[in-house]
Amino acid sequence: MADRFFDAHRETLEAALEAIASRGFWSPYPEHPKDASYGEDAAKTGQQAFESRLGRSFELDQPGVVDLISDETSPYGTELGVTYPRSSVNALVTAAGAAGKQWGKATPQSRAGVCLEILHRLNRRSHEMAAAVMHTTGQSFVMSFQAGGPHAQDRGLEALAYAYAEMSRVPSDARWEKPQGSRDPIVLDKTYRIIPRGVGAVIGCSTFPTWNSYSALFADLATGNAVVVKPHPATVLPLAITVEIAREVLTEAGFDPNVVTLLVDTVAEPVAKDLVMDSRVKLVDYTGGSAFGDWLEQNVHHASVYTEKAGVNSVLIDSTDDIGGLARNLSISLSMYSGQMCTAPQTVFVAPEVETDEGTKSFDEVVELLANAVGGLVADDARAAGILGAIKSPDTVQRILAAQAEGDVRLESRAVADPNFPDAIVRTPAIVVSDRSDTYGEECFGPVVFVVPTESTDDSIAKALHAANARGAISWLVYSTDEAVIEAATEAAAEAGVSTAINLTGGVFVNQNAAFSDFHVTGANPAGNASLADPAYVANRFRVAQVRRPAA
Repeated sequence: MADRFFDAHRETLEAALEAIASRGFWSPYPEHPKDASYGEDAAKTGQQAFESRLGRSFELDQPGVVDLISDETSPYGTELGVTYPRSSVNALVTAAGAAGKQWGKATPQSRAGVCLEILHRLNRRSHEMAAAVMHTTGQSFVMSFQAGGPHAQDRGLEALAYAYAEMSRVPSDARWEKPQGSRDPIVLDKTYRIIPRGVGAVIGCSTFPTWNSYSALFADLATGNAVVVKPHPATVLPLAITVEIAREVLTEAGFDPNVVTLLVDTVAEPVAKDLVMDSRVKLVDYTGGSAFGDWLEQNVHHASVYTEKAGVNSVLIDSTDDIGGLARNLSISLSMYSGQMCTAPQTVFVAPEVETDEGTKSFDEVVELLANAVGGLVADDARAAGILGAIKSPDTVQRILAAQAEGDVRLESRAVADPNFPDAIVRTPAIVVSDRSDTYGEECFGPVVFVVPTESTDDSIAKALHAANARGAISWLVYSTDEAVIEAATEAAAEAGVSTAINLTGGVFVNQNAAFSDFHVTGANPAGNASLADPAYVANRFRVAQVRRPAA
C-alpha cells in the first residue's frame, strides 16, 4: 500500500523537488477556502466535522492511557469540551521505539508515499482543520484556513522533499574496484542503508500549531523516525486531528500506528522536559518562547535540537517613493492576527527626516501617518475583528498595558467587540514611541509597536543590528530609495543572520513566508537555531550504515 501511495503522489513529490531547486511560486494545495477542488459542500462538511468533536473524548487508541484530560481554551469563547487520552511519557516513547523499528527499515520511497498520503488527507480536511485552528488559537477563519491548512501542508511537503533529496544522494549499492598494478584489482560490493536516529519529539506552539510543527513531523517521518507529538496544552485539537489522520494512513499501509502518537499535558503538570530528557529521544523540535527554547539548547545533549524562538523584528524607514503604500502595507503587517506571529514587525526605527513622494516628513509626521493608517484599518469593529482575530493569552493584554506605560503613546490600544463572538478578547495595536533599548529591544509578543527616533539611518541600522544580535530576529523590513542604504542594511542583516524585505508597499507583507521559496528563520541568531527548511534541517535526522564484502 505504501508503494501505491507513492505512485499516486509521485508527481507531487517530483514537483516539490523541482520547486525547492527553482525557488519559484508553487503549491499543490489551494489556499482559498472556496476553491472548487475542495468540493461544493466542503465548508459545511468541515464545520460539521469540527462541531461533532466538541464536548466529547478524542479517540486515538494509544498505549498506556491512564485518563482523559483537557486544558484547552478558545480565545473566541467557544465551549470546546474536548478531552484527550493521557499516556505516560514512558509508554509513548516505548511504543514509538518499537513501532520505529519496522518504519525505519522501510525504503525512503515507501515512507515518502505514506507521508504524501497523510498530507493529501490533511488537505482534504482543511476546512475542519481551519475551524479547529481558529477556535483554539484565535486566528481569523481565513488565516486559520491558510496557515493551518494549505500553507502548513506546504511546509510539511517542503521538508519531505528536502529529506527525500538528501537520502537520494546515497546510492543503495556500489561496486568498489581498486587497481593493484600488475595484480588483480581489489573488488568489493558495498550496500548502503539509511538508518533513523531514534524517536523524535515535536513540541507544538499555541498560536500556529500546524504551520510550526509539520516541517518537523514530516522531516522526522520521512527519514525513518517515529514521532511523539506534544501539543501546547491550550492548543491541542489541530495536532490531535493530524495524529489521527497519520495513524489511519500508517495502519492502512501496514505499519504500526504508534509511529505517530500524541502526548498531552496541562499547564499545571507539564511533561515536555520529561519527554526530551528521555535518552531514547534523539530528535527534538520546538517552537515557542525563548526561555524553554534556550533551556533545550543548553540541556538536551543526547539529541539534536531544532528551535524557533522569539525575536525582535525591525522596520527601518529611511526614505520612500510611496509613503501611502508604505503606511497601508505596514499597517496590515502590524495588525495581522494582533501581532501574535513570530514574523510580525515590532520595532520601527525612523530617521529624523524621511524623504517621500509627498516631500520631507519629520519623525513625528511619519509616526502620525502610521498611527492614522493603523487606526483607520481597525476603526470598524467588524472589519477589525476579521483582521485582528482574538487574543490567545491573557498575558498578552497585560503586555499591551505595560508597554503603553513605557513610553509616549501615539495610538492607544482599544477593545474591539467581535459581532460574531461576543466573548472574544480583541485588541487593536498600540503604537508607542520609545528610545529605551531595554523596552524596544525586548520581544513584546502581541499588538504592540515601538517606534524609535534615531540620529540617522546608520544609527537605525546599528540599533536594529544590536537588537538582532542580542535577542534574535527573523526579518527586517527596509524602506529606502537609496541603493547604498539598502546595501548597508542588507549587509548588516546578513551579518546578524536576518532575512530582509525591501520597500513592500503592495499585497505582499513581511509577516508572510512562502514554502519552497522563503527560508523561514536562518538559524544564525538567537531567534532560532534551525531554518525551515534547508538541507541542514533534514540531513542530521538520519545516518548511513554500510556493508562491504568481496565481490563474488
